[in-house]
Amino acid sequence: MMRSLFLIVLFFLSLESKAQETLVFEGGKEGHAIYRIPAIISLPNGELLAFAEGRVNGTDDFGDINLVLKRSRDQGESWSDLETLVDYDNLQAGNPAPVLDLHDPQYPDGVIFLFYNTGNNHEYDVRLNKGVREVWMLRSFDLGKSWEEPVNITAQVHKPNNPEFNPDYTNPADWRHYANTPGHAFQFQKGKYQGRIYVAANHSSGDPQADWSDYQAHGFYTDDHGKTFKISESINIPGSNESIATELPNDRMMMSIRNQRGDIRQRILAFSEDGGATWSEQYFEPQLPDPVCQASILSFPGPSGNTILAHSNNANPEQRNDLTLNFSFDLGKTWKNSILIDSKNTKPATSWTAYSDLVLMNSDIGVLYERDNYQKIVFKRVSWSD
Repeated sequence: MMRSLFLIVLFFLSLESKAQETLVFEGGKEGHAIYRIPAIISLPNGELLAFAEGRVNGTDDFGDINLVLKRSRDQGESWSDLETLVDYDNLQAGNPAPVLDLHDPQYPDGVIFLFYNTGNNHEYDVRLNKGVREVWMLRSFDLGKSWEEPVNITAQVHKPNNPEFNPDYTNPADWRHYANTPGHAFQFQKGKYQGRIYVAANHSSGDPQADWSDYQAHGFYTDDHGKTFKISESINIPGSNESIATELPNDRMMMSIRNQRGDIRQRILAFSEDGGATWSEQYFEPQLPDPVCQASILSFPGPSGNTILAHSNNANPEQRNDLTLNFSFDLGKTWKNSILIDSKNTKPATSWTAYSDLVLMNSDIGVLYERDNYQKIVFKRVSWSD
C-alpha cells in the first residue's frame, strides 16, 4: 500500500514538473525594454539555446534592437545570464533563425548557424523602397560559446532593387521588405537532400498594397554548409507572410505560413516534393485557425517509426491568445490531439500569447513563447507521448 501511494505521489510530482514554466526573458531587465521573436534549438550535449530580439526602447519593430541569447544546461529549468550576439548600433538586428548542422564532415561535433536580418527603416518605408533589409549569417563551431564575424548573404537570398543603398542591389524582381522565419530553421536528416539547411522566409515586392498582397513567402537553402545559397519558388497565395518549415519523409517538406491579409483566419500550408525548391500544393487549413500571427512546426519520428508533426500557434482567430499545440499523424492531412499551452480570457482583446517556437526534447516538446502583452518570454515542457 505504501509503495502504491509512493508511486502515485511520484506520478503527480512528474506531472507538476512537466507543467511548470520558467521565465527566460523579461521586459525591463538585462538592458532591454522588451524581448520578442523567440527561437530555440537543442544541442547534442542536451543544452538548449534560446534566442530573441532585445528591443532597447520599447515594442516598436524598428529601432535599437539587438540579437540576444540565453543557455540552459538543465533542460529548461534555469537559464544563463543574457548574452548579446549582435548589436547593430541604433538600428535593428532581428528575426533570429538558428539551426544545428550535424552533417558537415569537417565539423563532426556540429556547427550552429544563426540567420538574421538588419534594416535601416520602418517596415512600411522599406516597402516604399526607402530602406533596405539585409540578410546575415553567423556561425559557431563550439556550440555557441563563441561566434565568427557575420557574413552578409543578401545578394544570394534576397532580390532588392535599391542601388542608392548598394550598387549591386539592382534585381528587377524588386523585393523590398524581407524577413527570415521567426523561429528555427531546419536541416534535412534523410534522403536525397540530407544535409540541406533550409530557412523559411518572406518578402514584399513592388509598391505596397493596402491588402498586403505585395507579400509572399519563400525559402532559401544551402547544400554546401553555407558556402552558397539558392532561393525557392515563392508561395503563390498573395499575402503569404511569416513562414516556418519542416522535413517530411521521401524528400518532401512542409511549410506553415501566416496570412497577412487576414481575410481568412487560418494557416496556409504548402508542400514541396523537391526539398523546398518548388511547391506542389498550397492551401488554407481550416483545422489550424489563426489570428494573423506567427507559428512553429516540428517533425520527429514516433514510436512506431511514423512521422509525427507538432504545430504551435494561437488558435483564437480573433486575438493573439490560446496558444495551442496540435499534432498530425498523417503528414499534415488532419490535426488533432490538441494541447492548450497557455490562455487568458480577457476582454477587450489583448495579446496574452503570441509568437512561439518548438524544440524536441526526447519524449517531450519544449515551447518557448511570448506572453502577457509581450512582457515575457517563457518556456514550458510538454510530454507529446501523453
